[in-house]
Amino acid sequence: METHEINNRFLGYFEKQGHTRVPSASLILDDPNLLFVNAGMVQFKPYFLGEVPPPYPRATSIQKCVRTGDIDEVGKTTRHNTFFQMAGNFSFGDYFKEGAIAHAWELLTTSQDSGGLGFDPDRLWVTVYEKDAETAGLWSRATGIPTERIQYRGAEDNYWDMGVPGPGGPCSEIYFDRGPEHGRDGGPAVDEDRYLEIWNLVFMQDIRGEVSPKKGAPVLGELPKKNIDTGMGVERVACLLQGVENVYETDLVRPVIARAEEFSGRHYGRDHADDVRFRVIADHARSGMLLIGDGVTPGNEARGYVLRRLLRRIVRSMRLLGVHEPVLPEFAAVVRDAMSPSYPELARDFDRISDVMRAEEETFLATLTSGSRIFDLAAEQTKRSGGSVLAGDKAFQLHDTYGFPIDLTLEMAAEQGLEVDEAGFRTLMEEQRQRAKADAATRKSGHGDLSVYRDVLEAHGETEFLGYTDLQATANVVGLLVDGTPVRSAAAGTKAELVLDRTPFYAESGGQVADTGVLVGSGVELTVLDVQKIVPGLFVHRVEVVSGEVGVGTELTGSVDAARRSAIERSHSATHLVHAAVRGAYGKRAAQAGSLNSPGRMRFDFTSSGGVSADVLTEVEEEVNDYLRTDVEVQSYVTTKDKALELGAIALFGEKYGNDVRVVDMGEYSRELCGGTHVQRIGQLGLVKLVADASIGSGVHRVEALVGPDALRYVRKEQLLVSQLAGTLKVPTEQLPSRIDDVLSRLRAAEKEIEQLKTQQVLGSAGDLAAKASDVDGVAVVAEKLADGVDAAGVRALAAEVRGRLGSRPGVVVLFAPSGDKLSFVVATTAAARDKGIAAGKLVPSFAGPVGGRGGGKPDLAQGGGTNPAGIDEAITAVRTAVREAAG
Repeated sequence: METHEINNRFLGYFEKQGHTRVPSASLILDDPNLLFVNAGMVQFKPYFLGEVPPPYPRATSIQKCVRTGDIDEVGKTTRHNTFFQMAGNFSFGDYFKEGAIAHAWELLTTSQDSGGLGFDPDRLWVTVYEKDAETAGLWSRATGIPTERIQYRGAEDNYWDMGVPGPGGPCSEIYFDRGPEHGRDGGPAVDEDRYLEIWNLVFMQDIRGEVSPKKGAPVLGELPKKNIDTGMGVERVACLLQGVENVYETDLVRPVIARAEEFSGRHYGRDHADDVRFRVIADHARSGMLLIGDGVTPGNEARGYVLRRLLRRIVRSMRLLGVHEPVLPEFAAVVRDAMSPSYPELARDFDRISDVMRAEEETFLATLTSGSRIFDLAAEQTKRSGGSVLAGDKAFQLHDTYGFPIDLTLEMAAEQGLEVDEAGFRTLMEEQRQRAKADAATRKSGHGDLSVYRDVLEAHGETEFLGYTDLQATANVVGLLVDGTPVRSAAAGTKAELVLDRTPFYAESGGQVADTGVLVGSGVELTVLDVQKIVPGLFVHRVEVVSGEVGVGTELTGSVDAARRSAIERSHSATHLVHAAVRGAYGKRAAQAGSLNSPGRMRFDFTSSGGVSADVLTEVEEEVNDYLRTDVEVQSYVTTKDKALELGAIALFGEKYGNDVRVVDMGEYSRELCGGTHVQRIGQLGLVKLVADASIGSGVHRVEALVGPDALRYVRKEQLLVSQLAGTLKVPTEQLPSRIDDVLSRLRAAEKEIEQLKTQQVLGSAGDLAAKASDVDGVAVVAEKLADGVDAAGVRALAAEVRGRLGSRPGVVVLFAPSGDKLSFVVATTAAARDKGIAAGKLVPSFAGPVGGRGGGKPDLAQGGGTNPAGIDEAITAVRTAVREAAG
């Protein structure tokens, strides 16, 4: 049975059982605890946590997931994968244990001819939590499974929670017996290779505290509503139903390996080392494709860094298979063909995804070239010092700075006859990992901290937002917190968080900053500093009490700062128009990757696989301003997501949309899903002026613009500067470019002439220095301190000139040039000196210590710098001693 058919049967079965089919969420949901979506229940967490009421009592989905904790293990075994699909059915306070057990058993054991998955019930085993005899009894009664195939296990195996305070509960897992050829008899408690877990049923019934019951802690109490969260591993089920040994041989993965075989001429299953590489390629190609599809771009931090590692491991593995030409877009095409029946966006956005992969591969191939030079230098230094082990910090530098996988460093070292200090490398990697973990912990927002806000939401419902039409409204205080603690009242001078039953203030979201303003009541006045949606649907106003005392139940009239809101709306509307113009210039590949809409200024990030032309951005600016003159009306309306997409509305990567969405139209030019506030007519923008653009990472470009009065002020300022510059240079403004070019040309010529004069002046002392040469065991030595201010290039030229004046005799020239609290030095040797075994580069360590210096070079010329000019005299003495030892 093909994997897509497994998915269709799963979803179809649960739809017949009254479940709402919910599409897979993006892999990059806005969750402070997760880098990527890693389980089927993630998009339903607000319902399980009670943050918002569920829109349906039952749901089912096939969720794409990525787990990256074991990237380095992928390929070494057939068990580790980064990308997988989790089929799930969910109940929000509806059916519980008995219903979940009955549904899972029926779908698994119903014959394929009757629409089920057709598993032999005699080969299924289940495990239950050791304290959950109730579930064991339900399995026996509901399915007839013999008690000897029901095993009890501890909390580490059969208790589930989210890793943070919140809901949890016992779970029950379903296993399939693959037969004695796969391991020992005795059930999953004995051998989980033979008995393969295919489904986990979580009975969410408890509230856990800071320490998990998995670690022996007691639960805090019961959830008011008991929920069901299940996850069936699609790839594992596909392995069993397709009669293959592992996920790499299933219908959606094996085609990638087949393409790698075509490229390399090698074959999967013949060599373990090659098999590891084939599996890395197959797994990472799927993960990389899906991540890029959901808006991740390669970078050096967080999600972008993980994606970069995945793609570079593919390229590295292909090189180890003997393939050096670009391959990533080819693998992307294979993944598209295999996966698009379930994820059609992969086909729809293929050009953009392929461009991102191509650009990253080109970047990495260039990195391999530069990193190889660094490796060669490190290897040469290791050998020259008599060592045979490349230092761990060098291997770490290659990994951290140049993106070299450690196995690449190991292979290159072996080719040079060297080993690598892997222990040192692993230590540095672990230190980096702990730093990252500590940093993440400081930014992590555990769900347990939100309980006070959820209590307000549960007691009073969602905040009614009036700000699309009203900038002033009267409301009642339904929640008040100081330092995160609920209070009944707050007096003047207090900063507090305040929840209203209705509000005209926009809460920061979608790139649009929050409103500010005032709240006024009987004898009380507050300044609104910020507004945030701490939990979905709840607007939390961060305020300062200016006078009087505010309490729960106080009636207040809120007034938004209208001028500031108008400036923000102009910026947000400008962002939509710039987005449309950029897509017009670069196509659908230019997808929005972030934005910030603040008063009078907008920032817009978009994906770009190639360079972004300044000429094109100029055209974007002109096109947007030309369109403003049409002064079309900005319209917004609510419709279904499917209908909005049919109309051509743009949905943004990583955003989670419900069934009903808000669409903002600016004529036929721009149509986007957006919850922000906007101008009524685009003519209100006045002017959009792009003021900055830059690349902010691999494949991501940023433009910034001023809008409305801010843009006009900027233009006036620029005009004033141009006028002043024209007056200074005494030319009409239209002649400024040529006049400035002329001035710069003359300035460069003058600087060049000055440098030549300085060089001649320095070289003029060459004769005197050569005349000062002293004989050190038959070697003419010139070791001198120069006057302050001679630059490194001048020192180098002078040393070469002095060396030339020493003629054919053995000679060594060492010149020190102090400059403030630093210095530079150059060592030069004649051919006759080198014949005596005196090499410039080898002399540097002999005198570097006294001047706090470091440097190196070739036998004829070496250079470096130091931080202790006071040590020059001692260094000169050391030079003479070193020459004497070398000559002797």
